[in-house]
Amino acid sequence: MLPAKSTSSASSKTTNKSPASAPTPVPTNNPSLPPSPPSINPSGKSSIRQSSAVPVSFSAHTSAPLPATSSKAPLRTIIEADWLARANYTSSNSGNHTYSQKHSHSHSSHQSRRPSLANQTTTSFTPTMQPPPPPDPERYATSDLNYTNKTWPAAKERVVAGPFDYLSALPGKDFRAQLIQAFNVWLEVPQESIDVITNVVGMLHTASLLIDDVEDSSSLRRGLPVAHNIFGIAQTINSANYIYFCALQELQRLKNPKTISIFAEELVHLHRGQGMDLHWRDTLTCPTEEDYLEMVGNKTGGLFRLGIKLMQAESRSPTDCVELVNLMGLIFQIRDDYMNLSSKEYSENKGMCEDLTEGKFSFPIIHSIRADPSNLQLINILRQKTNDIEVKRFAVSYMESTGSFEYTKQVVAVLVDRARKLADKIDEGRGLTKGAHAILDKMALVDRTTS
Repeated sequence: MLPAKSTSSASSKTTNKSPASAPTPVPTNNPSLPPSPPSINPSGKSSIRQSSAVPVSFSAHTSAPLPATSSKAPLRTIIEADWLARANYTSSNSGNHTYSQKHSHSHSSHQSRRPSLANQTTTSFTPTMQPPPPPDPERYATSDLNYTNKTWPAAKERVVAGPFDYLSALPGKDFRAQLIQAFNVWLEVPQESIDVITNVVGMLHTASLLIDDVEDSSSLRRGLPVAHNIFGIAQTINSANYIYFCALQELQRLKNPKTISIFAEELVHLHRGQGMDLHWRDTLTCPTEEDYLEMVGNKTGGLFRLGIKLMQAESRSPTDCVELVNLMGLIFQIRDDYMNLSSKEYSENKGMCEDLTEGKFSFPIIHSIRADPSNLQLINILRQKTNDIEVKRFAVSYMESTGSFEYTKQVVAVLVDRARKLADKIDEGRGLTKGAHAILDKMALVDRTTS
């Protein structure tokens, strides 16, 4: 009885195994023959479980006889060749069966959301799609590679000139075009040349504003976001430089070698002035008024002077207007410095007291700092490059206490009066000063409370 109990225990343990495990072969009555191959149960149930009612001894090759069984075998014996064929088939597909069992749960959770690819109908072009032929490097042996001779597409032009076009579309004061018309009553330049000169000066002015806004880290220009905050700094700088040379190409239409020399000379002056302005700001160096006026004469006065010099090169009149336009350039910039710190209009278009945020040494700021060099409050505010409204109001109040705004107004008034007298001298009594005087009237400063 003890061997039978042990056999039953082993049988019960075996039944807990997976149905996929191979059944244990049953020894035959003839010990001299090899054991029979395992039988395949079509029902999928374990053959051990089916025969567990009969105690089976696993001590094969012992002398103990097997218990008597019925004449009908419980399992059908499979021919050896058939058994081997089925075994090979099972082995070759066991990997796929394991993968399917492993992922059956995860696939079932997505069946309602993702259709089976096997059920989808392929599109008509899928079976006939062919990869494109590989590029032939030999085509470069004969193809035209001189792309600069081909027409520049308008779509690409919009990319390169995008920042310039954006700023050009914003309405400005068009002051330089008015200046050209006012001076042409004396110089009498043909309209065709005036159109070219006006266009060149406008292009250079707008391009220089693009660069100024980048270098000054400005946020607004004419009440709207600056170009580099829309197109990016790199593209904006490239666009401005591109327009410089487009302006030079435009100038070549005049077919006058003098104009090319004037163009180069004044752009050199412009960048010299801009370089000094940036140097003072970045090193926190307060210039003298004389240094400041020299910088303005190069930077702001450069484009004013460029237009008038180009007109004189295209004019038959010997009238020299350079001194007058230099004065107007100084007046324009000093007035702009004053308005930047006091005008509500400027605050709306460029931001309140933007020169303080930029850390710029403008004309009123230079006067205020030099009025009391021992007081470091204003220069330290410039160092901070603040956006704080209260700090800016404090700085403006301090400049009022040093008389800097009043002093600036007086300087502008003196320069405007000097420019009027010079315009009358150039006119020589011909009565052609109306345009010049009208511009000077606009440049006069009014009280800060009404601006």
